[in-house]
Amino acid sequence: MITPERPVTTTRRHSIGVGTAPGRPGHRVISWETMDVERRPGRRGRVARGPAEDSGPVAGFARRLWELKRAAGDPSYDRMRDEYGALASKSALSAAARGERLPSWETSWEFVRVLAAGVLGGDEDEVRHEWRGEWERARDALTGAAPEPVPERSRRTAFVLAGAVALVLVAALVFVFAAPFGSEPAAPVGDASEFVADVTVPDGSEVAAGSTFVKTWEFRNAGTVGWVGRYLVRAGSFGNPGECGTPERVPVPQTAPGEHVRVSVEVRAPDSPGHCQVYWKMADDQGHILLPNTRAVFFSVRVI
Repeated sequence: MITPERPVTTTRRHSIGVGTAPGRPGHRVISWETMDVERRPGRRGRVARGPAEDSGPVAGFARRLWELKRAAGDPSYDRMRDEYGALASKSALSAAARGERLPSWETSWEFVRVLAAGVLGGDEDEVRHEWRGEWERARDALTGAAPEPVPERSRRTAFVLAGAVALVLVAALVFVFAAPFGSEPAAPVGDASEFVADVTVPDGSEVAAGSTFVKTWEFRNAGTVGWVGRYLVRAGSFGNPGECGTPERVPVPQTAPGEHVRVSVEVRAPDSPGHCQVYWKMADDQGHILLPNTRAVFFSVRVI
């Protein structure tokens, strides 16, 4: 019998001072840990452990976001945005869980909404109330002490640094918006889709374990490009203890601009009670996503 070698891991603790100078009111230190894991010879990968909770209110709030993400299956930030429907950029979602600064409530809510309510099935109103309280406590703790006045020389230095950072950000934005979106072809100018309604099986419906049902959505072609040869493709899913079975894609009937169309998919529920949710995106017959910046459509059911 051959015993596989255990991966070599090295835990590192990091910290950074932010705010005012050390020893002055308003100065705080953010700490976090990472773990280097040798995944295969000659290559190393870094697994983040999240902000240290004892590093202040911002890090504590970020730690809760990080733990929520782990509890929801640790989806990527791309998936949170493109499949789960978070209305925040990938960089904003990522920064929220790093704990370097307190995210806005809008970004915090999009992070929480798609995971605590969408993935984990919490009541949206209760989730909002709980997390709004957490965010406000972090904000109030952060703004409780007013920083001391900055010396004139420090102000000039800060102004120069701020100008340099602004130039870098402008260059980065030019690069991001000038570059193509991944490897997908650009969407035709004027191509747009609007979700109209869940025609059958509204989200949260109860279905019997092992049963088969048909989910139907209604969409409107909200652009100026006709829909020909299009499909809804299965873009992601999760379930507990099992996932819903569906085809990998279903056809979208030909639809002229301004027209409404209904698209249906046959679904088989898991054999055990629980829940499942499946996400869909519009694609061409080659599988290329046609509206990458449009929120995915999905169905979500409780299996009894």
